[in-house]
Amino acid sequence: MPTHQVPQPGLDRLVPLRGHPLVVGVTPGQPDLVPLTAAAWARDAGVSRLFCAYVDGSRFTREEYPDGTVLHDAVDPDGDDEAWQDRERALADTLVRVLGYDGVPWELRYLAGRPDRALTHLARAVDAAGFVVGTRAPGAGSRMRELVEGSVAVRLTHHQHRPVLVVPLRVVDWHARPLTADG
Repeated sequence: MPTHQVPQPGLDRLVPLRGHPLVVGVTPGQPDLVPLTAAAWARDAGVSRLFCAYVDGSRFTREEYPDGTVLHDAVDPDGDDEAWQDRERALADTLVRVLGYDGVPWELRYLAGRPDRALTHLARAVDAAGFVVGTRAPGAGSRMRELVEGSVAVRLTHHQHRPVLVVPLRVVDWHARPLTADG
């Protein structure tokens, strides 16, 4: 029986920054620092476009298209199936305010399912050079969600070959907090 070989990172799989897009993970209420960092890196590196992507975990992907877009449906058939459109409009409005139209071209992609898988599919589809994501938001709810779901940045670095730039959104002051066994 043939064994499946997982392609590994290597120089032969490196996608140059210049002339290729970056995939930027965005979420509602996220600090502007994430898309602004992506735009600065893109501008300085000659990146062709930013694909700002939000992955809605309350929806599932029914079909993936070659351009990285998806057809999605609600996981809960009795839920509000129109709420995602309001969320998409709010994200687009935020990106227009933050990124405008004068810098690196950008598009918003509304994806569904597991964030690392959805972002990886998009990166493959658009031949992206890499990813830009933020660290988790501060707060107990975010810590609990990350404990259950895991870190998107960590899963991206372990399950695909493109580099991941992680934008810190909150820094721990090591001098103000003594080290404990759990860090």
